[in-house]
Amino acid sequence: MLIERAAYGNRWRSVSPAAKGLFALAGLLAALFSGSPATAATIAGLLMLASVLGAAVPLALYLRVATPALGFLALSSLSLLFSLSADATGNLSWQMAPNAAANIAAVSARSLAALAALLGLVLTTPLPDLIALLRRLRVPDVLLDLMVLCYRMLFVFSTAIEETRTAQAARLGYSTPRRSLNSLGLLAAGLSVQVWQRARALHLAAEARCGSGTLRFLTPQFQHAGRDTALAGLAGCLLLVIGACAR
Repeated sequence: MLIERAAYGNRWRSVSPAAKGLFALAGLLAALFSGSPATAATIAGLLMLASVLGAAVPLALYLRVATPALGFLALSSLSLLFSLSADATGNLSWQMAPNAAANIAAVSARSLAALAALLGLVLTTPLPDLIALLRRLRVPDVLLDLMVLCYRMLFVFSTAIEETRTAQAARLGYSTPRRSLNSLGLLAAGLSVQVWQRARALHLAAEARCGSGTLRFLTPQFQHAGRDTALAGLAGCLLLVIGACAR
């Protein structure tokens, strides 16, 4: 898992999650209040530099994690190029949207800034620390338990895929394009059954331990939490000033 590798191996691992959450929130607000695409792009660049240079997240890993979101953003931006209109007789027609370039630039720049803010948080903070922060913010325990179970099932899902692909490759299941297609079909067919069985085993294990309450984790103590939060607040205020004042 690329995100987990970055979350546990970055320079800000020992920084209080409250400080990183505050900085990410300031980045989101700065992206929202940015007065121009150039300002939003500047905020996105600053947030990216904070993650890559400040937290020492590898640039290649950062870009790999951001690529799916960037692809979705590109496809969404294409939809802003066209608009649907109707004439007097009710016939619908497609045409180029007015001010399409300006709208795409504004939406894309703000989306990039918001993405950079969220990536800075998830790539520097492990999930147990995030859950501890959300519990302090009085998020309902049901939602936190669902987060933990989904987080656990991601690893179960990844392990099932790796084991199945290894077994298929050992039997030359990917030696030719035709065999590869057949192996992928078998993988998709058998994966749902394996994940269901492993999820049921996880549920039975929890019941055997009388696990009827909320899921708890031991969270580390952060020695400089106050200092970190103060510095994050100052940096967040700087982002907000840039977003609100720069035009």
